[in-house]
Amino acid sequence: MAGEEESQENRVRRGFWPKLRRSLGRISFAREGVAAYFCAIDPQTPARTKGILLAALAYFIAPVDLVPDIIAGLGFTDDAAVLFAAWRAVEPHIQDRHRDRAKAVLQDGKLSPDTTD
Repeated sequence: MAGEEESQENRVRRGFWPKLRRSLGRISFAREGVAAYFCAIDPQTPARTKGILLAALAYFIAPVDLVPDIIAGLGFTDDAAVLFAAWRAVEPHIQDRHRDRAKAVLQDGKLSPDTTD
């Protein structure tokens, strides 16, 4: 199981920031998504929580999903629903440090892995 989680984490690390940059103006859940990312890669986050968040973030970056992201007004509703469900399931583990880091990254506009690890 650890190998699968590591593989999913690597996929999310590679794909999250490019997808976020492409989608930023069209999604209302950017801060929650970035905070979820920071929680998922935090070594102090419990494995179960990481797994839930990584699965939701992997869905967000997946090239094919239930509602294609290019559909105006609806494209990110499924992504938001998946992330919201994951967020609610693990909310106590998403710490102020994850939220603060998300806010800082979104405010400075440096959306790349080298500025977030």
